[in-house]
Amino acid sequence: MTDRQTLSRRALLLSTGSAGLAIGLSGRADALYTAMPDAGRRGPTRGYGPLVRDPRGLLDLPRGFSYRVLSREGRPMRSGGGPVPSNHDGMGSFANRRGGGFRLVRNHEVYPDAEFRVPTAGLETTYDPGAGGGTTNLVLGSDLKVREEYVSLGGTAINCSGGITPWGTWLTCEETEDRTGTNGYTKDHGWIFEVDPYDNRRNAGPVPLTDMGRFMHEAVAIDPGTGIAYETEDAFSGAPLGSYYRFRPNKPRGGYGSLRAGGTLQALHVPGLEDLSTVREAGTTFRGIEWLDVPDPTAATTPTRAQDYPKPITRGQKLEGAWWGAADSSSYFVSSFARPKDGSAASHDGQVWRYDTRRNTLTLELIFVGTDADDVYECPDNICVSPYGGLMICEDSDGENYMLGTTAAGEPFVFARNRQATTPGNTGELSGVSFSPDGRVMFFNVYDPGTTFAVTGPWRRRGGRRRGGR
Repeated sequence: MTDRQTLSRRALLLSTGSAGLAIGLSGRADALYTAMPDAGRRGPTRGYGPLVRDPRGLLDLPRGFSYRVLSREGRPMRSGGGPVPSNHDGMGSFANRRGGGFRLVRNHEVYPDAEFRVPTAGLETTYDPGAGGGTTNLVLGSDLKVREEYVSLGGTAINCSGGITPWGTWLTCEETEDRTGTNGYTKDHGWIFEVDPYDNRRNAGPVPLTDMGRFMHEAVAIDPGTGIAYETEDAFSGAPLGSYYRFRPNKPRGGYGSLRAGGTLQALHVPGLEDLSTVREAGTTFRGIEWLDVPDPTAATTPTRAQDYPKPITRGQKLEGAWWGAADSSSYFVSSFARPKDGSAASHDGQVWRYDTRRNTLTLELIFVGTDADDVYECPDNICVSPYGGLMICEDSDGENYMLGTTAAGEPFVFARNRQATTPGNTGELSGVSFSPDGRVMFFNVYDPGTTFAVTGPWRRRGGRRRGGR
């Protein structure tokens, strides 16, 4: 099966308004590439070629690329403390400050029934001993061998994604609104926590960033100029759906611990638009964006999305990935899919939105439209911009799961295929994709069975055979 056939099978279609429906990404896709200061404008012209079947049965990659398994759930952590926890999700990568190599902060979206919980016993990094989620840190040498692996946050719940701060820490987000007494929890959950990749002493006595809101968090991106944080809410079914928020910190100059000083949480109001799914044409722009103060960010009695606002807040289904575009001072975010049966007004298989902070406008940059409105294909999920041009998109579906890429010209290709089956016909979703600060390595996770990969190879290679075996 060729890469192009795979994309046709998964109905990866983009509506561009001017070009109609076509396989590929075009129109404003280039805005996403140039939004990242280190992103190249000349990525591969045809992807990196067909996938080569992995004899180990883990991960298929194009010719010339190789992977290293850094960590797998259930195996002993390198620095002791028990087995590697389950459910690897969002992840941030950082450069070592001395001696070369890299550091990773990895989320564990651990539910109460997970096989391997994040250790909490006797650890000062514990928030709630009744919860099993959290983060682990990996310290890698320049040879990508794991030197250390340890718990940096424990006792949190369902840590999904997050974001890297301008001052070099990781914000990990709880995707839950469960309260004390639920699932054995001894504290309320649904918070954001700050994790230091370098000094674990700073991670002792974890404090939730309560002013940033208590809701089903997914991801966060920070404007380094103003310190404003933009947050996505993955309230994916039922009424009301989630929203997009911004947090205006009391200490906008940032730095570790600055977010503990609090600030103001606000929800998105787009005049004339209550449901993002109803926008069907890429390039559609809304002006006069308003931000409404959230009456109670702690959601003591009512979820943030259901509180009493002076105007209707704008909602969307499966609001997931978020990142900051430094080149255009814009905040980007993803809606993975929308289905009327889940409460959305219309269907789509993925949207990418851009909030321009200078012009105060919201624009639909990309929209994926499937041929079957009732399918369960979720695309995109976690997403990042490649330093070599184009996007890398993690797939989260009920069947086979791939890492999708786009060329600098905007055409999609398959870069990796997860071969690890969790149930018959289903391979684990991919998550947490990011490139190392020097662009040499792409890191990402497989959610289940929890596996962290490092991929290296000829990233600057142009072109690639359009057809070939898998």
